[in-house]
This record gives sequence, structure tokens and C-alpha cells, in this order.
Amino acid sequence: MKHYYHFTADLLRDGRPIPPIGEWLEHIGPIVPCQSGLHASEHPFDALQYAPAATLHLVELDGVIPHGTDKVVARRRKIVKTIDATPLLRRFAADCALSVSHLWDMPDIVREYLETLDESKRDAALAAAQAAWAAQAAQAARAAAQAARAARAAARAAAQAAWAAQDAAQDAAQDAALAAAWDAASAALAARATWATWDAAYAEHKNHFKQLVDDAFASA
Repeated sequence: MKHYYHFTADLLRDGRPIPPIGEWLEHIGPIVPCQSGLHASEHPFDALQYAPAATLHLVELDGVIPHGTDKVVARRRKIVKTIDATPLLRRFAADCALSVSHLWDMPDIVREYLETLDESKRDAALAAAQAAWAAQAAQAARAAAQAARAARAAARAAAQAAWAAQDAAQDAAQDAALAAAWDAASAALAARATWATWDAAYAEHKNHFKQLVDDAFASA
């Protein structure tokens, strides 16, 4: 059966407990996309856009109704596997920043932190990245925010999921060193990217996120 992806917090959005793995959850009543029914996404990056926290489920659906391009709604949903996506969200955010490291003068300590996510290097990486970002932003102020999304959209989406989580997930999302790193990269990218490069970068980040997710489920 086809698999879908679905993020949750400790409870479902309607307050019900997360059902056990292998148990079908059924929606009683009308199915209305975005309003009522059991939702999921075919791609984990699409599911990430609706994530209330960092718990990610691989699910099966029954009675699927497609809705838009990034999610579906169904009458029944069953969890196949569950993972804490916090580590892969942090790795994904760091990888997004590293993917555009060639577009700015990334300090060595920032690169070391992004590659290793070594907590002992976080504060030094933050200070270095903030200084570099300030310098880059001053030079690229007029072009900021248009094509910069190529570097930052995927990383920001990863952070958004973790922001709503507790403990480690929340800490990961509020990692200022990561944020400063990809903000600095964005300032550099804004001055030279085109919509074509944005589309290519977005697709690359999306595929990379799926690979991280699928690897995590494979080892779960």
C-alpha cells in the first residue's frame, strides 16, 4: 500500500491521543479538505509545511481525496512507523546553509559547526555568522529577500516544525547559529540568483529532505 507522511505533536490537532502503530483511525462525519478528515502528504517536505511539532509518522490511508498539490485527506489513517524528526531537521537546516556556502565568505568556525553540529562550537559559530551576515547584508540590501528563498525556504521550513516542539526540538529550531548562517548565505544569494536557480535549489532541498526522512525511517 502507498505510504504518506504526517507530522504531529503529542496529541492530534483535535486533542485525541496518537493512535498506536498499526491501528486504523477513522474519521466520522463529512470529509472536507483543510477542515475535517484525516490529512497527510505524499512528500515529507509538503507534510513539513503543516507540522505542529517534530514527531513524524509514516502512514497508510484509506478513502483518499486529493487536495491541492501538497496534501490529501482520507476517511481512515494508520501509522506504520514513527520517528522523532528533530535530529534530521537540524541536519537538514545545516545542509541547506552549507549548500550555498560558496556564495559568501563563510568563517571556518561556522562551517565546522554546520558540518558537525557540535554544541561546543555553537556560540563561536553564532558570533562569526552574525558578523559575516551584517557585512553581507549591508552590501546586498537592495536585492535581499527576492531570490534568497532558494537557500532559506527549505531551512526555514525545517525550523518551523521544530519551533513548535518541546525540549530538544525547540532548542534545535532556536539555534541562532544555524539561523545566522543561512541568513548570511541568503544575502549573498539574493544578489545573483534567478527564478530558475531558485526552482532548481528548491527541488534539490526538497529531494534531500526526503532522503533524510526515508533513511531515518529505514533505520527506525
